[in-house]
Amino acid sequence: MSETIFSKIIRKEIPAKIVYEDQWALAFADIHPQAPTHVLVIPKKPIRSLAEATEEDKELLGHLQLVVAKVAETCGLSQGGYRVVTNIGSDGGQSVPHLHYHILGGRPLDWPPG
Repeated sequence: MSETIFSKIIRKEIPAKIVYEDQWALAFADIHPQAPTHVLVIPKKPIRSLAEATEEDKELLGHLQLVVAKVAETCGLSQGGYRVVTNIGSDGGQSVPHLHYHILGGRPLDWPPG
């Protein structure tokens, strides 16, 4: 997989407002928030998108889901609710080719989203 901005954030070469980190995942504030709370959760392992995850990644993917819930709780979103989105490919709106989950909350979110 090619070098991405997320790779540089993982290595702390680019500053980010980190809200959670462990040995497998990193969560940080989105620099172009689309809601009052907008956090990205990424695996430290370079996986291009959910579509390219493999059986080998299933434990990591489960861990990421738990991190999403933990980060949402930490950000105060659990009671009112929040949205979790992952974009896949250019038609899906993926702008960085590194698997990432958007946690959006802090206001009512309309449906459909776009």
